Amino acid sequence: MKKLCFSRYAFSCVIAAMLAGCGGSQPSIDAPGVMPQAPAIGTARPVGQDIRGASSAFRVLHRFDSGSDGKNPAAALIEVNGTLYGTTAAGGSYSSSSYYEGCGTVYSITPNGAEQVLHSFGAANDGKGPNASLIDVKGTLYGTTFSGGTYGGGTVFSISTDGTEHVLHSFQGRSGDGAEPAASLIDVKGTLYGTTVGGGTYGVGTVFSVSATGTEHLLYSFSEGSDGAQPYASLIDVKGTLYGTTRAGGTYGAGTVFSISTTGAEYVVHSFGDGSDGDTPYAGLTDVKGSLYGTTSYGGKYGAGNVFGISTAGNKYVVLHNFRRINGKKPLASLIDVGGTLYGTTYSGGTHGGGTVFSISTAGKEQVLHKFGSGSLGKNPAASLIDVNGTLYGTTRAGRAYGRGTVFALNP
Repeated sequence: MKKLCFSRYAFSCVIAAMLAGCGGSQPSIDAPGVMPQAPAIGTARPVGQDIRGASSAFRVLHRFDSGSDGKNPAAALIEVNGTLYGTTAAGGSYSSSSYYEGCGTVYSITPNGAEQVLHSFGAANDGKGPNASLIDVKGTLYGTTFSGGTYGGGTVFSISTDGTEHVLHSFQGRSGDGAEPAASLIDVKGTLYGTTVGGGTYGVGTVFSVSATGTEHLLYSFSEGSDGAQPYASLIDVKGTLYGTTRAGGTYGAGTVFSISTTGAEYVVHSFGDGSDGDTPYAGLTDVKGSLYGTTSYGGKYGAGNVFGISTAGNKYVVLHNFRRINGKKPLASLIDVGGTLYGTTYSGGTHGGGTVFSISTAGKEQVLHKFGSGSLGKNPAASLIDVNGTLYGTTRAGRAYGRGTVFALNP
């Protein structure tokens, strides 16, 4: 299995460590992207309480301070029947030589901010290091872990909302199987689809399908050639065709936007790195009416990444915004659409260097809504936001007294 750290992209080492848990003004194309929305929930803490230096609309719902309650959430939240559910890459009840402070958790958090660990990873052949958000399929939650399982290459798992967990598939990373899934799954007509960063025929990632009972099929192995390599992001379904990104490979070696059929026919929609178009996309895409929007973590005018739009055929590509350090840098998470405005996060940058929450119009007008600072309110958001009746909810990977991360809410 190939290493994940490349000298050209030193930041990929940071991402690899994160994924290993505690071990380690342009015109729009057509329309903005869209992400699933959730019904209204409450808040855990009054606006303005314990938010010195933050926007008065910003509040912390939960602080991962104990370790046993989870650590370093890198995944977006989902909502099921009024309760939020998420994963942490580390923390929980189990530890090992590589995971000295736990192998990660699935947790729930109530509207008033009461957090509960539903499952701690790390026992026996269980997975380790879940970094992807969960999905809800008919009341059962499904997710992935970056490592662990029978062969150490990660898992696909299911878990009930009361915490009953089952490993559906353990990745082998050999014999053509994938390894190290970093992205969440998607459900297409009862079949789950996902990506792995490693494994496959050439060791640089795959696209796979898996049934709800655990029957897995390898759909495509990336070769690190013009087809791309190392897909960190989840797929999206656009009228029966799946679209995604790879952080490496492509014509210029700086990543791709690709499409793939549910039977495994792959096509490169765009290769990054031919100029100011950006490079190294870690985030997935968002879609509305056939137009795709995404981010790159590097490249662009200032080398800090950008927001772009692209048609599904790849014949229309536009840079909406170039990040520079003062207004955020290195966006890792997919964008969401709220009433025609796109919202996202940057992992670092901003006035205090801890990342930002931003909005951007499809005409390219960007606004920083919140700047994360020293960590007292969290820092380094790696996950997408969710919109709950006009309030944005998200997670930070680090921050607070022990650097273990937070769940936050923001009214833009």
